[in-house]
Amino acid sequence: MTDLSLSSHDTAGKTAPPAEARALRLPTQWLGVAPFFIFAIMFLILPTLYLMLGAFQNDAGEFTLENIVALAQPSIVAAYWISIKVSLASALIGAFAGLAIAIAIVRGGLPDWIRSATLTFSGVASNFAGVPLAFAFLATLGRLGLATVILNIVFGLNIYAHGFNILSFWGLTLTYVYFQIPLMVVIITPAIDGLKKEWGEAAATLGATTAQYWRIVVIPVIWPSFLGTVILLFANAFGAIATAYALTGSSLNIVPILLYAQIRGDVLHNAHLGYAIAFGMIVITGLANVFYIWFRTRSERWLK
Repeated sequence: MTDLSLSSHDTAGKTAPPAEARALRLPTQWLGVAPFFIFAIMFLILPTLYLMLGAFQNDAGEFTLENIVALAQPSIVAAYWISIKVSLASALIGAFAGLAIAIAIVRGGLPDWIRSATLTFSGVASNFAGVPLAFAFLATLGRLGLATVILNIVFGLNIYAHGFNILSFWGLTLTYVYFQIPLMVVIITPAIDGLKKEWGEAAATLGATTAQYWRIVVIPVIWPSFLGTVILLFANAFGAIATAYALTGSSLNIVPILLYAQIRGDVLHNAHLGYAIAFGMIVITGLANVFYIWFRTRSERWLK
């Protein structure tokens, strides 16, 4: 018995690494995520801090609140208001349309290939923005666009004579909806998948109708995910500039275009006022992301 104890003790002593070796072990498990942190620090955190610092400085580098006070100018307030309305309208339209599509492909009894094809397209379309998207809508719904011409020739409907303009508020909102709907489908689908079949069976056993099941069970479960995704879509549209600038130029005074004019423009050049405008955008999108994280945390309780 004693020999066996000594033998096992000797074996453990031979195989266990020395304390010095354990202390000198490099944290190799962090090497995989190091590029992410480096990228985030260089292209997200540091530029954000630079903008926030510049918003409270003048050309001489002195502390001032003039740039923040200047945000109360009517033109800047109007730009924020238009951006908020475009972002909110596109987020709500995209959210409800995307929710309907997600419910159809998850619980609508459709073939599996439709779900895979829809999710694949949504993943691609949610990232399709900028100049290509603006050109696509101009070529489709511009004054001489394909859909505009077909509606006029075949159905005798001139949408521009009835007040539609691709370079207007609703034209930009419709363009944003193109990538808002697929993004909603991609994000809300896991929440729809989280609805357990047992809940429906239990509701049916207790005598609940389909409407009661959706009103009492389904809607309360997916409501936090839905609200969180709406907020995320709002933030996604609020910071978009390439699509809006390529589509409308300076004809629609939204915040990203005004910011571009203040930092890069020849006439309105005021870099520190541009930093203040960017700071206001950071505050709005930051609050939106805080609410999104909060709603997402609440919804994850039902997805586990």
